[in-house]
Amino acid sequence: MNHELLKQLRKEYSIGTRVELVQMDDCQAPPIGTKGTVSGVDDIGSILVDWDNGSSLNVVYGADVCIVLDSVTTICYNQERKWDKREDAIASFFECLLNSEGTERERYLSILLQLTTWEGFLIKPKKKLKRL
Repeated sequence: MNHELLKQLRKEYSIGTRVELVQMDDCQAPPIGTKGTVSGVDDIGSILVDWDNGSSLNVVYGADVCIVLDSVTTICYNQERKWDKREDAIASFFECLLNSEGTERERYLSILLQLTTWEGFLIKPKKKLKRL
């Protein structure tokens, strides 16, 4: 495996990154859509994953497919919660905002603002904007 490609894989799939299985050609593969946590990338580029269902089959570079989840952690009322998808957290806190008043509403608004900003800007678009 090319050293630069291996370096890039280790950066994209760093330890602790949450992923979702898209494709795996193995009779013992976890079901498509299974989520897991990356525990490393080996020297041949396989992504080591601790799947949420208990499986530990590696994602083989060039054969299997997984995607990185936009996971976030929120803290509200001293309760920490990990979300696999930022959009799910946003939807939940938006609903809380709509159904609250006063300081509780301010708390939810503050969390929503943190979830919907990225380095001081609104969430960056998934596609790059083209100049006209």
